[in-house]
Amino acid sequence: MEPNRFERLAPTPTYQRVAEAIENDILGGKLQPGDRIGTEADLVRQFGVNRSTVREGIRLLEQGGLIRRDQSRRLYVSLPRYNRLATRVSRALVLHQVTFREVWEAAMTLEAATAEAAAARATPEDIAALEDNLARMAGITDHQAFCEADSDFHALLARVSKNRVLELAREPVGLLFTPTLKMIMDQVDTAGPRNLEAHRHLIEACRSHDPATARDWMRRHIADWRRGFEIAGKSLDDPIERTFATHLALPGAYR
Repeated sequence: MEPNRFERLAPTPTYQRVAEAIENDILGGKLQPGDRIGTEADLVRQFGVNRSTVREGIRLLEQGGLIRRDQSRRLYVSLPRYNRLATRVSRALVLHQVTFREVWEAAMTLEAATAEAAAARATPEDIAALEDNLARMAGITDHQAFCEADSDFHALLARVSKNRVLELAREPVGLLFTPTLKMIMDQVDTAGPRNLEAHRHLIEACRSHDPATARDWMRRHIADWRRGFEIAGKSLDDPIERTFATHLALPGAYR
């Protein structure tokens, strides 16, 4: 008798096969965003399975942002929202206990590339939006509100880059910076003014369509975060603290 060389295959749950069948049609282009899939009853009939199986498969697709329901409970194909995808990745990074150093290194690469692309492609309307954000930040005295506006600035700069891959790739890392910036501002008096100075130079680089300067100023900006972080008594080699991720549990994140 031959020895067993292979492990027995675990059967795939039927609800997962339902989800995969629908997802394959979406990714393969047979179903487009906005296309109607039908109702749960329609899918029960088409797949030949019970309603609870269909419901569980639909739940997986809804969590992934691939389908949505209207008020009549009909199902439609949808595009996953950036914030939903980003918060899931950010939570995963925290659970995997990535370090602040890893986040900082990733930001140095992603944010610099984003700034470089933004400077190459910024329109007058983009510049106006960035300047509006800067003016709003300059008038904020509350540290939490300032940090939220800072997050808005970086997200806006990513949209100005006109590169959706960069926009999505940087967002999970950016979400982890927001609470750390507040901690730095609470302990380092110069953090706010230095942040505004960097933003002014980034806007000017976009206005001048100077990608190299935008890249250099963004790298200086992220390096400045590191200095403030260390002045505040934190170590880059510590894992991201879960207290810094409480803002990622957004209402509706699992719906």
